Amino acid sequence: MQVDVAIVGGGPAGSAAAITLAQAGRSVLLIDKAISPRDKCCGDGLTALALRLSEQLGLDPATLSNWQTVDRAILHWADDRTANCPLPQNSGQFAAAVPRSEYDHALLNLAKRAGATVKEGHSLTALSLDNNGAVLTVDGLDPIAARSVIAADGMWSATRRLLDLGEKNYRGDSHGFRQYVSQVGPAARDLHIWFEPDLLPGYAWSFPLPNQRANVGFGILRGGRVSVGDSGRLWEQLMDRPSIRSVLGDQAIPEDRRTAWPIPARITTAVLSHGPVLFVGDAAKATDALTGEGIGQALLTGILAAESIVAHQERSEIALAYQNTVRQHLAADHRMSIALQRLITSPMATRNLLGLVGSTAWTRRNFARWMFEDYPRALLATPRRWRPGAFSAPGAYRS
Repeated sequence: MQVDVAIVGGGPAGSAAAITLAQAGRSVLLIDKAISPRDKCCGDGLTALALRLSEQLGLDPATLSNWQTVDRAILHWADDRTANCPLPQNSGQFAAAVPRSEYDHALLNLAKRAGATVKEGHSLTALSLDNNGAVLTVDGLDPIAARSVIAADGMWSATRRLLDLGEKNYRGDSHGFRQYVSQVGPAARDLHIWFEPDLLPGYAWSFPLPNQRANVGFGILRGGRVSVGDSGRLWEQLMDRPSIRSVLGDQAIPEDRRTAWPIPARITTAVLSHGPVLFVGDAAKATDALTGEGIGQALLTGILAAESIVAHQERSEIALAYQNTVRQHLAADHRMSIALQRLITSPMATRNLLGLVGSTAWTRRNFARWMFEDYPRALLATPRRWRPGAFSAPGAYRS
C-alpha cells in the first residue's frame, strides 16, 4: 500500500493530523492498535485552546451526549480559602469536560469522513526509512510505504522505540490519577481545583459531567513530595478530606476502577523529527508542565505537523518548518510553566499567589481565562504574539 502520509495513533493528535491532511487532498492511512471507542485515562477537561481547535476541525459538541460546558472554576487552598473564578458568559465556550472515550471517537470519525483511511486493531511492529520515505510493517496489513510518517502513538511511542530514540528510564514528568464518581453534589455544577500542600506543585480536581457525575483525580510531580508508589495510600484518604468531601457530597459513589497515567512535558528538549517522521502529542512530550493539560497541545502539534507536510516537499524542509512552528507556539509557554511550577512548590508561595488571584473580580476573571489557555501562557513575555483583542477574544462555538 502506498500513501502520502501514514499516521500511527488515533488519539486527538493523530486524528487532527489526519483531518488536516485529508482536507488538503493528501492520501492518509491512520493505524491504531486499539479499537474505538476506548477509554483513555485523563482529566477529560478541554481548555479554550482545545475547544477552538476542535471547532476548527469540525467537531460538533451536540453530537457528544456527555459534553459539559464549564462556566467557572472554584479554587480551594489553606483548608477554607476559596476563589470563584468565572469564565466569560455569552461569548462562546472557554472550557468544557467530556469523557475521552467519546471525544477521541468523535475526532476519529471526523478523520474518516474527511477521507482518511483508518485501520483499527493493528499495531506497528517494524519501521524502515529510505530516501523515498518509510516502510511500515503492521500486524494484519500489507506493508505500507509512505512519504511521511506522523507518530501520534503516545508517551510509550512504538515509533520512537523502533527508531531507537527512546529516553532511557524516562517515565514522564508527572503522574495523574483518575476515577469517575456518580451522585455527586456541588461537583456536578462547577469545576473545582484543590491545592493541597502535600500535592504541590500538583493539585486535585473535580471536573463536572452530565447526570450528577464527575471526573475526580489528582496529579503529582514525579520526584515530588508524594512518590508514585505512595499514590495508592494517598488516594485512599484524599476524597475524605473535608474540603473535597464537601464538594463531592455525602452520597458520592466511586465508579469502576481507578486509573493512572504518566504525563510527558519536555517539548523544548523532545525529539520532534527524525528523517520523514514527525512526533506529535504525547510522543512529542507536548503536555503543559504546569497543569498537565495535553489535549490542546496534541491537537495543535498534529495540525502543525500536517500543515508542514502540505506546505513543503523536501523532508528537511518539512522537519524544519514543523520544529520552528512548534517552538514558536509552545516553547515560551513551556518555560513559563516550568518557572511557575517551581514557584508553587512552596505552600507559602502558593497561598500568597492564590490570595492575590482571589483578591479582585478582575484577577479572578483573568486568572480563569489564563488557566484555561484562552491566551498563551507566556503572552506578556512574548511581544510577537501581542495583537488587539488578545485578552478578550471570544470562545469557541459562539453559535
